[in-house]
Amino acid sequence: MSDARHVKLTLLAFSVTLISTFEIPIHAQPSYPAPNEGLTNSYRAIPNWAKLPGGRAWGATAGVAVAPNGNIWAVERCGMQHGCGDSKLDSIYEFDQSGSPLRKFGGGLIAGPHGLFIDPDGNVWVTDQGISEDHKRGVQVIKFSPDGKVLMRLGKAGVAGEGPDVFASPINAIVAANGDIFVADGHDGCQCPNRRIVKFTKDGKFIKAWGKQGSGIDQFGGLHGLAMDSQGRLFVADRTNSRIQIFTEDRKLIATWTQFGRPSALAIDKDDNLYVSDSQGPLLPDAKIKRGIRIGSVKDGKVTTFIPDPRSTVEGLAVDRQGNIYGAENGNLHSETDQGTRDVKKYVKE
Repeated sequence: MSDARHVKLTLLAFSVTLISTFEIPIHAQPSYPAPNEGLTNSYRAIPNWAKLPGGRAWGATAGVAVAPNGNIWAVERCGMQHGCGDSKLDSIYEFDQSGSPLRKFGGGLIAGPHGLFIDPDGNVWVTDQGISEDHKRGVQVIKFSPDGKVLMRLGKAGVAGEGPDVFASPINAIVAANGDIFVADGHDGCQCPNRRIVKFTKDGKFIKAWGKQGSGIDQFGGLHGLAMDSQGRLFVADRTNSRIQIFTEDRKLIATWTQFGRPSALAIDKDDNLYVSDSQGPLLPDAKIKRGIRIGSVKDGKVTTFIPDPRSTVEGLAVDRQGNIYGAENGNLHSETDQGTRDVKKYVKE
């Protein structure tokens, strides 16, 4: 065999290995529910880790994120469960690694804060799923600078709809490496037809949208968390359908995973580990589904760790470079007589 041919075959074999390494298998795990027994758990929970200024009580929260400088950001509903109402309290907070508050803003700007994302420049993206009574706030995605200046708004304030320039229930937003913006529009509690992913350019121009209400292909039951891996693939928590749907940035469906329970929040760390919180599993008839956080890999979909938490209401997740996990506690255990905590919980490795 000539040296040139040998080199070509070697390169071809390397390319096939590389592609296989990062290919997401369509059926990586048997359909959930799978047994929770036998999975490791090396984490310890620290409840009420983040303290609001002046000892103020937390409102419900579903958004937490780690900034490039290692600080933690969270968004909360002005001390209330469902939204800020007419409150002028700030709803966006920055914390240091000890949980002490550093900065706050957003008072009077957001009706129903939900999702939170920090981009590589440290800008703060907040989704506002509510609508104020005067219809001057709500159903928007707002981009803030780290010091609270409004840099961009997607959607029309207080105007709900299905078109390319409006939302009905924006739940989470995420920014790709090239600056493209993806918005999950259609919470499972939304009395609206929207169940879609909406894609924009980095300067806010509409590109495309996909998805409708349902449980089939190209459908979503109720949207929640978003995450993106190192290859730019978009992971979507289709919570009502108890599945994660994985797409290319151009909307092609790559895989559907059901082994992570009933996903509320998603996070992917620098090593492409996938973190999924289940805050609603016990609501379903199957008793095998438990509340807590499941951890696996985006490369093979195998669940390797389960952090059980029977009172978990974590609806937002973030992971720092040290492997610590931060969970935004909504507080709603779906029982009028049994409410959970509303705070940011930290999980550290033992």
